[in-house]
Amino acid sequence: MNIDTDNFRHIRSFVRREGRLTLAQQRALNELWPRFGIASGPEPIDLDSVFGRQAMRVLEIGFGNGESLAAMAAAAPYTDFIGIEVHRPGVGHLLLQIEQHELSNVRVLCEDAVEVLETRINDASLDRVQIFFPDPWHKARHHKRRLIQPAFVSLLARKLRSGGHLHLATDWEHYAQHMLDTLRASTAFSNTSPCGDYCPRPEYRPLTKFERRGQRLGHGVWDLIFERR
Repeated sequence: MNIDTDNFRHIRSFVRREGRLTLAQQRALNELWPRFGIASGPEPIDLDSVFGRQAMRVLEIGFGNGESLAAMAAAAPYTDFIGIEVHRPGVGHLLLQIEQHELSNVRVLCEDAVEVLETRINDASLDRVQIFFPDPWHKARHHKRRLIQPAFVSLLARKLRSGGHLHLATDWEHYAQHMLDTLRASTAFSNTSPCGDYCPRPEYRPLTKFERRGQRLGHGVWDLIFERR
């Protein structure tokens, strides 16, 4: 499965808008990163060695402050979670959550997800990839910057095992339709929705503070769950 790298490598999984680290977040980066962080490097990551076991593997791209990822890890101790986030305050916050909940099944990367997937995650090594509320780039002239594009979907398909799942969620209806059209066009995935479009929020995905606030304001949220053929 070939990827048009000339048109793909400029797409990044983030826009850097990093705020200040709190003292607690800086302490977490200093003290907890050596245990739970995965250092940057060119070589593929040996996930069995990193976690010290074989287990179901879930990768989350752009976990924000990490509270929902920590909650999922706490609820599924026999599943290993890998979180990718470039904003260090969010990484520090997740490390604090890992410490607070005494989690041993979470590891963190502070790198661009596209580069990590291209070079550091082995093919067919993941059971689920989840991307919740990515930047919608709502202005039409910025739509080309959206993460969910055909080339990226092809890359994700390579990293998922057969029968694995790609779970996306957004509160922008236009982006939800774009995601749906993009995934429907992929021959690597089939839609798990019984209606052929969106899925109810599964129990494993916690409601975020951002999402609860949106619900109070009457905003919709669209979940898409596609299975790797």
